[in-house]
Amino acid sequence: MTIKSDIPQICALRERVENKLGKSLNTHSDFVELTSLIELELRQHISESTLERIWNYSTRGYDNVSLRTLNVLSTFAIGDNWNSFCDLLKKEKKIESEVFNLEVMSTEDLNIGDKIRIGWMPNRLCIIRYLGENRFIAEECENSTMKKGDTFVCHQFILGKELVMSDFRQESKIYIVGKEHGITTLNFLDGGGEKSSIIIYE
Repeated sequence: MTIKSDIPQICALRERVENKLGKSLNTHSDFVELTSLIELELRQHISESTLERIWNYSTRGYDNVSLRTLNVLSTFAIGDNWNSFCDLLKKEKKIESEVFNLEVMSTEDLNIGDKIRIGWMPNRLCIIRYLGENRFIAEECENSTMKKGDTFVCHQFILGKELVMSDFRQESKIYIVGKEHGITTLNFLDGGGEKSSIIIYE
């Protein structure tokens, strides 16, 4: 399993690792040192070249990071795995607005009751609420086939990509929106109904 390398949680993880080291990682020798410390403390190996790509030090960057690598770095930083680190960020609310200021929103980042506003061309808008276990229910809809009370299953929302909703209306149906331009609006709504972040892709 891999995770997108440009999400804010990874940026926060880099910061937490540097805080433990007591310095920023700016040179090749810094990454060699980190590799050695991880091996000494955890008996796990992450190459310095992998670390350099995660820190954007290397020009040979990549789009994804393996879950194993993130688990090791999280354990080094806080003594627990990647999922626990992400949960910690949410509890601390240190980067809560940043976590949702993404082009990708996963159900792993949501709590039951959280609301999302999605939109697609030409003028479709819906507010959906997370029910848990990757299932959502529509609460408000404008100009859409989806109506209030409709439920569906979805694991991830990606700006600019079509949205595939399975088990639509609790039937064996698949509802696909944004086939040409993808999702054009993706908002996380806080408990008061105000947008804690707004993402609009045009």
